[in-house]
Amino acid sequence: MSPFRKTLLLAAFGFVASCQGCLGCKSPVDANGSQLNSSCQAVQPSLQAQKLDILFVIDNSNSMAEEQAGVARELTAFVDEIRKGGGVSTDFRIGVITTSVYQHTLINGVEYYKEFPQQSGRLQAVPEPSADGGVILGTGTERVLSGEDPDLVAKFARLVQQGTSGSGQETPFEAVRLALLEQTKTPLEQGGNGGFLRDGARLLVVVLTDEDDCSEPTRPPKVHVGDNPSVDDCHEQGNSLGTVTEYNRLFTQELKDSSGNSKEVVWTAIAPVGRGDTKPAMAVLDGMQVRNIDCPTSNEPGIRHRQMAEMFFSSLINLDSICKDSYRDTLTNIAGLANISQVVSVANMPDPRMIQVSITRRDGNVQTCTLGNGLDKFEAGTGGEAGRLFFGASCKRRSDDKILDIRLLCAT
Repeated sequence: MSPFRKTLLLAAFGFVASCQGCLGCKSPVDANGSQLNSSCQAVQPSLQAQKLDILFVIDNSNSMAEEQAGVARELTAFVDEIRKGGGVSTDFRIGVITTSVYQHTLINGVEYYKEFPQQSGRLQAVPEPSADGGVILGTGTERVLSGEDPDLVAKFARLVQQGTSGSGQETPFEAVRLALLEQTKTPLEQGGNGGFLRDGARLLVVVLTDEDDCSEPTRPPKVHVGDNPSVDDCHEQGNSLGTVTEYNRLFTQELKDSSGNSKEVVWTAIAPVGRGDTKPAMAVLDGMQVRNIDCPTSNEPGIRHRQMAEMFFSSLINLDSICKDSYRDTLTNIAGLANISQVVSVANMPDPRMIQVSITRRDGNVQTCTLGNGLDKFEAGTGGEAGRLFFGASCKRRSDDKILDIRLLCAT
């Protein structure tokens, strides 16, 4: 090839490579539907704080003083872990209800029935401290704690100490149903729970109890309990209880935000299951008390608790034993579960094809992900709201991530 012809070909190639929109060549800026800015001075997308509503469900029957105190001692570790957020700031708040809704007893052939209208799923007020270091139940007015409160841990520690004068027929599933689907119909300022659940917030439920669930939605309840500790009344009459499947359906399908979208629920429990494998193996100890064989301080094996936990996480990572000596690791693990949503809110998102996410892992390594390469999809927000970015299997967020950074790969 002559030097002259070679020069012409190179010039033509340079012209085609530099043009935009000519000879079939098109810039991403000009693509149909593109929201790309042609300048690298474009406003960068920004991560929004992840919203988290936390509901503790505290067993306040007469055997729970030690367990309530055990949780109160470890709340600093729980709150610290929540604040880590897996590299994303967390906007969280906390409420507490009890397991007391009703008590239906049959003793010596005599039937008794009592309801607990001031509990029954109602968010409880933070009690004032007593001179001996305890709490004065029935005092206080604050029912929702903010994660930004400088006195959060002290108030939270008092709030989980709900005393031991509640129902001996523990019904945490029914209490949660009332708290989230009934009491929310009445505003907080009028004594209900309305306003506790926020749009766009995940919901973390933490159940603390040493007996199995004995819930049913009917009043008066069909199931009754007696005073014979060698009889597991709730399990023997289990066909009359509300099914675990139906309660799970209510929490995962009927619980919706103002736009009709189902809430993302993380269900966890510290319950009467084995300390080693979380199995609720039934046994009668000393011929007197029905207990879990590997959880001697419990009063019944947590069969229904295990069923509910497994419906949320098949690995049962969300279930631990009430019989552990310390709840520190348990509460830290629970907080970690709440921090690893695979969906984050992003404002100022342009064409999502040009987004790049960098995740700094615990060991300092940085993983870079883009749409189609670790990121599954992006849903644009409406009415000026932030959009939602979904992480895929190859780019999953972890609770111990240090930094999550989002940048726009702009066109020039």
